[in-house]
Amino acid sequence: MNEARTSLTQLDDDVVGAPRLTGYAHGGGCACKIPPGELEDAVRGLMGQPGADVLVGLDSGDDAAAVLVREDLAVLSTADFFTPVVDDAYDWGRIAAANALSDIYAMGGTPIMAVNLVGWPREVLPTELMTEVLRGGLSIAAEAGCPVIGGHSIDDPEPKYGMAVTGVAHPDRLLRNDAAQPGLPITLTKPLGVGLLNNRHKRTGEVFPEAVATMTALNRDAAEAAVAAGVRAATDVTGFGLLGHLYKMCRASGVGAVIELTSVPVIEGARESLREGFVSGGTRRNLDWVLPQLRFGPGVTDDDLLLLADAQTSGGLLVVGEVPGHPVVGHTVVGDGIEIR
Repeated sequence: MNEARTSLTQLDDDVVGAPRLTGYAHGGGCACKIPPGELEDAVRGLMGQPGADVLVGLDSGDDAAAVLVREDLAVLSTADFFTPVVDDAYDWGRIAAANALSDIYAMGGTPIMAVNLVGWPREVLPTELMTEVLRGGLSIAAEAGCPVIGGHSIDDPEPKYGMAVTGVAHPDRLLRNDAAQPGLPITLTKPLGVGLLNNRHKRTGEVFPEAVATMTALNRDAAEAAVAAGVRAATDVTGFGLLGHLYKMCRASGVGAVIELTSVPVIEGARESLREGFVSGGTRRNLDWVLPQLRFGPGVTDDDLLLLADAQTSGGLLVVGEVPGHPVVGHTVVGDGIEIR
């Protein structure tokens, strides 16, 4: 058997009759991100090349970079890729593309072009599977009206896929993670819990169509509604969980937040998976990182905190303001930290 194949934590392909992609990676989806604390330590002091035309750089850890190219036009740039989060190659491609595009939507922008980023164990997995991954990515990009023009690939011990995306936005209508004001509602546009279901899928092979549907849903409509409503602060909820991304936004904006547990939407099956222990290491690291910033009463359980820290893949937008059709899960306050009640 190929040495690269045996070096990975792999499930028995013969049981299902086809390679289980999640078995060829040490982590899955956005749960395989470098932990937020480690990442911040690594990039601390690396501010790139700031200039008068850089509207959004590294300072606040926002979702995409934004550069002013003319008075009424900002160009946005982002890149996102990860290891398989589901076993179906086509669905993995769709999820990864939706996740990459989400960074543009989280800034209030419109994606205009993407390039593929691929790592593939070419001596282990057939190229036909890679084709399916790319086909899935193309289908979501087509739905977004974003042409995919080429890309870059490498021979990699672990399969990886994602996109680098270029977008545009009006500079006066950017959604930023450092623009939150106190006294405003906080809206969440997708339910939490896909990280738990993805981890369960990786370990058991169970398939959760609702989780796939959630992860492949574009954040386009929610972003457009937020911009139309005059919202100025937003981010998307991905690998650092709701608590991690909310904390980053609060810290960058100099505000605090209150989260109402009973208002937070949760995908079906997530709480059961939590009780049964399908918690990723990424989720636990998220909670460890943000725990010093939390305040909560005696009714808040460890499971509640883990759910709020669940490492999402292609999650929804976290918007400071109301977005019609989506639940308000809390509000911003004067001060700092996050209260959960």
